[in-house]
Amino acid sequence: MYTVKEVAKLLDLTEHAVRFYTDKGLVPNLQRDKNNIRLFDKESLNWLTGVKYLKQCGMSVEDIKTYVELCLEGGSTIQERYEIILKQKEIAQKQLEEAKRTVKYMEEKANHYEEIIKGAIPDDTNPGKWLKEMKVTY
Repeated sequence: MYTVKEVAKLLDLTEHAVRFYTDKGLVPNLQRDKNNIRLFDKESLNWLTGVKYLKQCGMSVEDIKTYVELCLEGGSTIQERYEIILKQKEIAQKQLEEAKRTVKYMEEKANHYEEIIKGAIPDDTNPGKWLKEMKVTY
């Protein structure tokens, strides 16, 4: 059994997020000790892992709650859950493509700065110098 603090560290969540998700009913099998302290087993870790990834796709807590409820209903909701996951997969794919574009941009900027540092090209990255160097006529 794990504590909130241990679960937060394991899943790279804040303790606040773990408590928030459990308070919202997104971990249906949550156990508590005699002092009402949350205790997490493997199954509750699995629920929280799912919540984490659905949230990262931008899914609202209310929609995640609906998904959890569908899971608890069982096999009759498989098609509906499948469609939810497909939609979230598409969102995650778009996020991945955007992240790739961001990394490419940062790599190009880093390479540009390396060239400046080596003295291979002049510093053209300071906007304060652009007008002076561009010889703009009005």
